[in-house]
Amino acid sequence: MPTDRVRGRTGVRLTVLAVMVVGLVFVMLIKPSSNLVIPLMVATDVMVGFVAAAEPPRRALPAAALTVAVQALATADGSLLDASLVAIVEILAIATAWLIGNTVRQRRIYATIRREQAETEAVQAERLRIARELHDMIAHSFGVISVQAGMGRRVFDTQPDQARNALATIEETSRETAGALRRLLGTLRSSDTGSGPELREPVPGLADLDALAARAADAGVQVTLRRDGDRAPLAPDIDLAAYRIIQESITNVIRHAGTDRCDVVVRHRTGELTVEIIDAGRGGPPQFGYGLSGMRERVSLLGGEFEAGPRTGGGFRILARLPLPVSAPPIT
Repeated sequence: MPTDRVRGRTGVRLTVLAVMVVGLVFVMLIKPSSNLVIPLMVATDVMVGFVAAAEPPRRALPAAALTVAVQALATADGSLLDASLVAIVEILAIATAWLIGNTVRQRRIYATIRREQAETEAVQAERLRIARELHDMIAHSFGVISVQAGMGRRVFDTQPDQARNALATIEETSRETAGALRRLLGTLRSSDTGSGPELREPVPGLADLDALAARAADAGVQVTLRRDGDRAPLAPDIDLAAYRIIQESITNVIRHAGTDRCDVVVRHRTGELTVEIIDAGRGGPPQFGYGLSGMRERVSLLGGEFEAGPRTGGGFRILARLPLPVSAPPIT
């Protein structure tokens, strides 16, 4: 529990307080008029605050009460009025010290809880990021492999050259996916063991769209790319999100749309990056599996807007609007 961690070494400050109280009693018994009495009483009051800052109330409150009792007995040698005034002062002093110490302890516990919550949220966010990356990467690769394997099987006897090309595409896609998985797993192991600095796998971006279109063409879908507006430097998270949305959309076209064409439009505007993917396939209502859910999560995390659904004239349309810093200068 956070309380136990904040407390530190159990009983150390209680032991110090006990020694100081015994010392005060010893001085009062040996020489009640000693100049050490007042400093010792002040020191024990301060120590009560330190105990309250380190120990839970079930330990600190009895220690404070015992200190009050000892001080009251040690100074109860005058009139009743004087003794009462001294006792009130002692109670107020020790109560103030205890309240200050307990407040420090509560704030420390609260800060510990907030830090642990932040760490937990960061771990959960990282797990979601990894899950999205794994889904997008593997779904796209297996979509290409599935299409190429089916085509290779159909033309194996009649068009052996085309079958060999399909096998080559499967081999290349499998190798790239395996390499990306190794890098990702290496990152996870490094983070878990703390054996080295955190290294992230190289992440793709909009600069890799031509290669993505080429892989889609190998899978039988011709992707038409169009870029509008002044291309501004993008933050890595926005660049990756835009690429993954396009990649997953193309994967859906390859696997589900039943068409061999797909249009991708990337629009750079002041303060906004728009990604639109349109196909003329079967269309139909959106099926919110991991793919579309992952796209929506990516856009939501960046404060953008996401739309997905069938087109009026047939086919399917995906639109993502991602906010951009207005101050980003255009690339010359």
